Amino acid sequence: MADPRIIAVELDERTIIWRNADVEQERRIAIFDLLEGNYFAPRRAYAGGYDGPYKVKLRVEEGRLAIDIATEDDQLLETIILGLASFRRAIKDYFAICDSYFQAIRQASAQQIETIDMARRGIHNNAAELLIERLEGKIEVDFDTARRLFTLICVLHIRG
Repeated sequence: MADPRIIAVELDERTIIWRNADVEQERRIAIFDLLEGNYFAPRRAYAGGYDGPYKVKLRVEEGRLAIDIATEDDQLLETIILGLASFRRAIKDYFAICDSYFQAIRQASAQQIETIDMARRGIHNNAAELLIERLEGKIEVDFDTARRLFTLICVLHIRG
C-alpha cells in the first residue's frame, strides 16, 4: 500500500553554518510542520515496488541541490539533482525579506509587520510553485510540502 510521505528529513550538516537563533527556529518549524503533514511521491518505480514512506536528506553539491531518497530502513533509492540557478533570486529575496521581518517583529508596528509578512509569504509561495515545477516528472509534492522544502533549501544556503 502506497505511503507517499516523508517520515524523516535531514540537512547535510557540512553545508550549514547557523547564522542566528531566528534561522534555527525557522528550520525546526519547517521540519516539524513537514513531518506532521506532507505529500511526497517520487515518480520512479523502485525495486520491489517500494512506494513509501521515505527518508530524505537535502544537501548542496557544486551549486546543485541533491535530494537523497531512502526507504524507512535507510536504503538509498535514488538521488535527485536539481540546478539551483533558477532559485537564486527567490533565495536572495527570501533572505532579505526574512531579515526585514525579524527586525520588524522587534520594533515595528503591527501593521508594518503584517505588510512585511504578506510580502514574505508571497515570495515563499512563488518559490514553492517554482519548486513544484522543477520537480515535475521526478517527485510529486503538494504546495505545503514544497513551501517547507523551500525553507530548508534556504537554510542550506546560509553563510555566517
